[in-house]
Amino acid sequence: MGHAVMTHTQNRSTVNYDTLPTGTQDLVDYLLAQADNTANANEYETLMASLIAITGITGVRHNDIRKCACQACYCTRIFDADAPDALVTEESDGYNLGRLQCPDCADEHPRPVED
Repeated sequence: MGHAVMTHTQNRSTVNYDTLPTGTQDLVDYLLAQADNTANANEYETLMASLIAITGITGVRHNDIRKCACQACYCTRIFDADAPDALVTEESDGYNLGRLQCPDCADEHPRPVED
């Protein structure tokens, strides 16, 4: 009798954009731009679900991801926009996607929104 082998999926709460293949990077950029500009909530949800599937990020709380907007180190991490330690660096101002620092950058060199 054979033995069942159980594998565990690794939790990937962040993905480094630079490690994605060029075609995937282009698709991520395109889908993020579409999500940023859509006025349709259903389309936004579909775009975010596609981005999550393409990047392989797991454990996303509210179907919302961002590419880090850190100006200090130009981090290329893609992460859960609702991560508790993410830091808003620029309000959305007429668009859907505000600019956020990933939790690591927010911890190491925070750049909060300037008044």
